[in-house]
Amino acid sequence: MLALRLTRGTHPAVQLRRLLVAAASAGTGFLLLCILGYAMSHPDDPDGSLLRLAWCATPLAATVYFAVAVARTDPATRPRPGLSAVGLGPTRLMAVSATTTALSCTLGSLLALLFFLHLRGDLTGMPFDGAAAEFLAADEPLPLPAALTLLVLVPVIASMTVGLISRPRDDRPASARPGTRSFGRFGAYGASPARETFGAYGRFGARLRTGEPRSPAPGTAPTDAPVTPTPHLSPPVTQAPDFTPPVTPAPHLDAPPVTPAPHLDAPPVPPAPGLDVGVRPQPSAEAPRGLPWGIAVLAAGLAAEAYANRTATATPLTMPGGLTTTGPAGVLAGWILTALGLALAGPGLTHLCGRLLQTARPGALRLLAGRVLMTESTRIGRPLGVVCAVASGTYAMAALYDTAEPSFGPLTILGLLLVIGCTVATLITAAVEAKQARADTTAALFRLGAPATLLRSAAALRAGALLTLFGPLTLVVAELAALPLSP
Repeated sequence: MLALRLTRGTHPAVQLRRLLVAAASAGTGFLLLCILGYAMSHPDDPDGSLLRLAWCATPLAATVYFAVAVARTDPATRPRPGLSAVGLGPTRLMAVSATTTALSCTLGSLLALLFFLHLRGDLTGMPFDGAAAEFLAADEPLPLPAALTLLVLVPVIASMTVGLISRPRDDRPASARPGTRSFGRFGAYGASPARETFGAYGRFGARLRTGEPRSPAPGTAPTDAPVTPTPHLSPPVTQAPDFTPPVTPAPHLDAPPVTPAPHLDAPPVPPAPGLDVGVRPQPSAEAPRGLPWGIAVLAAGLAAEAYANRTATATPLTMPGGLTTTGPAGVLAGWILTALGLALAGPGLTHLCGRLLQTARPGALRLLAGRVLMTESTRIGRPLGVVCAVASGTYAMAALYDTAEPSFGPLTILGLLLVIGCTVATLITAAVEAKQARADTTAALFRLGAPATLLRSAAALRAGALLTLFGPLTLVVAELAALPLSP
């Protein structure tokens, strides 16, 4: 009930993102149901049904990735101070976020089921009744358990992934975390993780580990008493009297005493979050660690494609819609490795792009744009790497497509649109999340007098720098991926 109230009372932009998640879930659910209809109409071709089901893993992964990005930018489930007092702690907010994602995906799955039944001819009263009755095996009864199993895949996987991503975690360093409580010897309560040896409790000074002052022994002076110097070693120094006469105003000056301005007595304004007064903010100098791994996986994928193409005994790679390449089925592993390498190298390349913007005596514009790219490299770089992987794969498929014999069907086009749309929407959502994360810093810059044109120019410079770096990289990877498969 709380998730429904939060869903109903949110901003229209948030509602639009949730509707986009529902639309992506509807498209993926419809693809899964169409595979079920193909299996029902072609019982003698189980390999083709399994191949189409395997190809649906890509739209499913893109839909779940987009749902997670939308859940992270949902302001209704964002931790805020004071919510724990009313029972909305981090764990409860995680459950609300997962429930909201499940509701959006379930709505899309229901829409997919209604459209599927309408195309089969089971539901009448709307245009295109039974338009795909032959392909979807309308003459056979629909196995309801199989259909429901396919439809719950997207809501269950998306909600579990959102719950796993948004689970409460302690961001403090290990040295600042409180130690585990333990009981010392003789039932003494303590928090020291070190193990005591035999007789350590009775040793001199052993009880000083807790930080409590020890009571002095009888007949001895306390250890914290002030030590006074001896007279013959350091005689007391007396301060000379002040002979400065008091300053009196001139008789002819009748002006009242000057009092400080009221605004000078106001309490100091605390600095805005994200800005340190007197110290220039320094982003993390360490680049994301995924860049070497991403380059290695990318090179391994390209090498796997080139090596698999030399195998003459392998079967050709067949895609849904009738697209067949001259290369073997092992090329699919190379494409997967190439996409994974681009996704892993995205944050490191974004960090490198921000560092290159600040070279050679940067001004305020390049310095601001570069610092933002370095700070937001992990948040923006990974979706950008996924978009580059999808773009390179699409370019490679378009290069292998034979225009003389068109073979792309409507389901192939729907799956391609789902993957491209979800990845691009995820990138836009990540950009919105990054803008929300630096809202306090932007407000502080406005209070300091920074013009709005400076921030807009910095955003345009960041976009241009990313396009300059990732555009040629995507084209080079696409050409190298399609080169071994070209006839």
